[in-house]
Amino acid sequence: MKMSENILYFLMILCFFLLSCSGEPMKNSVDNNINKNIEKNIEKNEVPYFWLEDIKGEKAINWVKERNAETLAVLENYVDYKEFYFKSLNILNAKDKIPYPTNRGKFLYNFWQDEKNIKGLIRRTQLDSYLKENTQWESVLDIDQLAIKEKENWVYKGSRWLLPSYDRNLISLSKGGKDAVVVREFDFFKKEFVKDGFNLLEEEKHRITWYDRDTVFVATNFGKDSLTRTGYPRIVKKWKRGTNLNEAKTIFEGKIDDNSASAFTIFTEKKNYHFVFRIISYLQKEVFILKDDDTLTKLPIPLTADFYDVFDGTILFKIKDEFEIYKKKVKKKVAAGSIIGLNYNDVVKNRVNEKSFNVVIENSDKQIIQYVLSGKDAIYVGVLNDVKSSILKLKPNNKINNWVAKKIDLPTMGNANIFDMSVFSNLAFFYYTDFLTPTSLYLYNQQTNKLQKIKSLPQRFDSSKFITLQKFATSLDGTKIPYFIVHNKNIKYDGTNPTLLYAYGGFESSMTPNYLEMVGNAWLEKGGVYVLANIRGGGEYGPNWHKSVLKENRHKIFEDFFAVSEELIKEKITSGKHLGIWGGSNGGLLVATAVTKRPELYNAVVCQVPLTDMLRYSKLLVGRSWMDEYGDPEDPKMREVLLSYSPYHNLSKEKSYPQIFFTTSTEDDRVHPGHARKMAAKMLEYSHKIYYFENIEGGHAGTTNNEQLAKVSALIYSYLWKQIGK
Repeated sequence: MKMSENILYFLMILCFFLLSCSGEPMKNSVDNNINKNIEKNIEKNEVPYFWLEDIKGEKAINWVKERNAETLAVLENYVDYKEFYFKSLNILNAKDKIPYPTNRGKFLYNFWQDEKNIKGLIRRTQLDSYLKENTQWESVLDIDQLAIKEKENWVYKGSRWLLPSYDRNLISLSKGGKDAVVVREFDFFKKEFVKDGFNLLEEEKHRITWYDRDTVFVATNFGKDSLTRTGYPRIVKKWKRGTNLNEAKTIFEGKIDDNSASAFTIFTEKKNYHFVFRIISYLQKEVFILKDDDTLTKLPIPLTADFYDVFDGTILFKIKDEFEIYKKKVKKKVAAGSIIGLNYNDVVKNRVNEKSFNVVIENSDKQIIQYVLSGKDAIYVGVLNDVKSSILKLKPNNKINNWVAKKIDLPTMGNANIFDMSVFSNLAFFYYTDFLTPTSLYLYNQQTNKLQKIKSLPQRFDSSKFITLQKFATSLDGTKIPYFIVHNKNIKYDGTNPTLLYAYGGFESSMTPNYLEMVGNAWLEKGGVYVLANIRGGGEYGPNWHKSVLKENRHKIFEDFFAVSEELIKEKITSGKHLGIWGGSNGGLLVATAVTKRPELYNAVVCQVPLTDMLRYSKLLVGRSWMDEYGDPEDPKMREVLLSYSPYHNLSKEKSYPQIFFTTSTEDDRVHPGHARKMAAKMLEYSHKIYYFENIEGGHAGTTNNEQLAKVSALIYSYLWKQIGK
């Protein structure tokens, strides 16, 4: 989902702390110390398999190549592997994919990958051409040609537009798919990089955004003590065009134990708003207004609140805990998850009082607020009702200090979302999808409220044969856990159906229905059942759905997962022999924990870019940034909690496990590949059979192009059918 340009950057920063894109250690003193400690412990042989944390060490890479060869020798020779590969690749490279547009001035821009544009192509067209079946595209930047010209394995990692001129962009490029990038200023009108522009050519986890046309905010590695212990920038500077980076003016310094610091500008037609963020931890942050004289004023909002945007002088933020507000001089408690408005001028002029705050929209059991975007003359709110989404348009009624909501006329039984919206244009793009309905793209006019379906994916499989059901399992503490099931209408509940259960369960990330393009071809069409479990830890039912399972309550996530698994078996949809589970990143931790605790429930486990060593996760790469979620292993109390489920430490020689399939990436600089490596190695030591595949590039997403993605997909489905097929 694309967000409004005004808030995309801040949400992107938070996403860096979600486990869901990129590996070698960052070039800073923190990781150098880790590597020295690794070498020290290798010599002392204090911890088994420490040498597998040496990401590109010769011994470790040789081990990876041996495991890859063993896995490929089996799975690439599975009877349906080539079918899975070519079907996946054809879907990924299809010419009839929706070319999702980003509306920037007189052009619509699109990033496109296919068999000819493996690394991708930034291209553009105009609206009238886009609405035609045969859109005429103009190439702007060819990443494949750039990689050839510069002899570098570039992976496009997004960009930051200069608003509202839309002629300049700060383009991020990664070597091999890591989170660490180089940044180069690009002129979209001249279609060339700007000579002596704003360029950050050292690979780091930069934070760089526009202040105005000739100034940027920059947070990067400025040298000694400029990074947090997590490895992210803690110092924010203003950098003037034509000056050296070392001349940039410092406007904010966070603390060494923070997660990071950054700044960005909200551009509007009336005024530009500048903000600085101190990300204390994943769950806590401070937000400051940066005034024209470069002084800072802290927003009087809770540390746990999520800042979203500024609309017509009203700061919009989402509360994570109950919030007291005055309405007609009476205190009122507002539910966690609600959107609150705060008068910007009251903060700047130091006159904040009870009238400065108002309730924009309140969270409830039937209306779970997911996000807020500012449009040209209204705000748009994405909400969930039992994990089915819709979009509301809200406009303020200043006479009664209230906001009037109207639902956008989109289907509401799946996933309705905003792809692109701007405060500088009346045009916006929405989309709708569900498990069996190909995604449709809608053009929306904010002024007239006209909604027009303009493009749709074709059917990738015969969805008329299948049905989607939503059911609820009861967890150990009595909580009702929703899950979706997709299967053939003529299915027999006899316990023999190959069933694939997917879940995530963390970081307040909601798992919503999406069209099952590849799952439909490789799984449903061949007789499989697909299940998506909305276990706690996500945001499907608001902040409390997440907060209730943090740290010492983490066990409830696994109990939720077991409840769904047991329900599938109890209802004879499947059985332990035919039940497989799949999870990535935090979901990789979930499935690895599930199989070490209850191996009898499963016969296949796809464990992608996982965490497995929960006693060392905070010492590897950016792991410290997740301690709000999991807890601190150095805290004796939390160490015991983590030890109770850490997959690496709970492996048993005596237990019988299914043959797990681990996948990861050497270039993942978010979740260390050592997690998957060590878990796999220990299982082999205990004589447990495994499959293991590590992509040498690909970042936290595991792949960098469609061919790699198709290969990994084909390996996974070959594995699943081999393990749990009838």
